[in-house]
Amino acid sequence: MNQTIETYLNHRSIRNYMDKEIPTDILDAIIASAQAAPTSINGQQLSVIVVKNPETKKALSVEAGDQVWIDQAPVFLVFVADYHKAKLAADKNSLPLIITQDIESLMVASVDVGIAMSNAIGAAESLGLGIVPIGGVRRNPQAIIDLLGLPEYVFPVVGLVVGYPAETSDKKPRLPLDTFVHHEKYNPELKPQIDAYDDTVSKYMLERTNGESDRNWSSSVSGLYQSVYYPKVSPVSKSQGFQGK
Repeated sequence: MNQTIETYLNHRSIRNYMDKEIPTDILDAIIASAQAAPTSINGQQLSVIVVKNPETKKALSVEAGDQVWIDQAPVFLVFVADYHKAKLAADKNSLPLIITQDIESLMVASVDVGIAMSNAIGAAESLGLGIVPIGGVRRNPQAIIDLLGLPEYVFPVVGLVVGYPAETSDKKPRLPLDTFVHHEKYNPELKPQIDAYDDTVSKYMLERTNGESDRNWSSSVSGLYQSVYYPKVSPVSKSQGFQGK
């Protein structure tokens, strides 16, 4: 086991941060690590908005669903799908930008964002920083677009809180490994593992909430998936130029 793998295996989300700035060289290293990630066709169809301004972080925390740790931490990174650069390249070569007419454009950019953010997470945690990803930047995407001045063909995908942990959070249990890894073909017979995992999560929640909740994984996930919890993503992405079907 090397230190890189130990860093990944020790991951936990942090939602309480110290009032301590991140040195410029450390933040630069995190961002450089994110940019070094591979992207489809080397299209580099993503960008990162670094937000330190307290007023902007406060507004973002509200729009993301009152997630106060965005406001509390010194830095909030917003990872965006970015075909503005590709549009400039197309214009330079007198060609139309066709990719944004299909859902493939957002799938490609979202995959690239995920890989880049994973690099940023690994870099940050290896340097003693804490993080928590924030999908809530898609909760009211037009407000995020306005706050960050995102042009056409740019859309907020996910945010990343970065800062020095004020305390270490508990490590959440994961589904059994054999629900995650499938050899040669997908194994759909997973109910026994999910039943066992529900028991594990229920015990975890009872301990974490001092007996106030025994909510398990399947009830939480199935409850959330009773609706599209960020319904503004589709119409706002279309207004940003993503016409995918």
